[in-house]
Amino acid sequence: QVQLVESGGGSVQAGGSLRLSCRQSGRTFSSYVMGWFRQYPGKEREFVASVSRSAGTTSYTDSVKGRFTISRDNAKNTVYLQMNSLKPEDTAVYYCAALSLNFISRRASDYNYWGQGTQVTVSS
Repeated sequence: QVQLVESGGGSVQAGGSLRLSCRQSGRTFSSYVMGWFRQYPGKEREFVASVSRSAGTTSYTDSVKGRFTISRDNAKNTVYLQMNSLKPEDTAVYYCAALSLNFISRRASDYNYWGQGTQVTVSS
């Protein structure tokens, strides 16, 4: 059983930064593609970023390119999302997810395991 635990959410003013972390336990972390998604109230979860098993490939949604960076440390079983130049529209619950198949996906339905979510609030 894979467990994902996010941390690092909080409140920040526009233009500020936050770093989200997600630690996996239960299976070999390096066997999973990892992703970050976010969810606005009443909306479906939307893709933010993903990183390949070896961290050699990343993918971002257009609205966060140049501001967010996804990375992973396989020795620490942890994936990170560094968020800079935050905007009020980045306010959402952020989830990390693990995908057991070896391809980068932007579809939430492809991911096998999910964390509990962490709130990010950006004030103007």
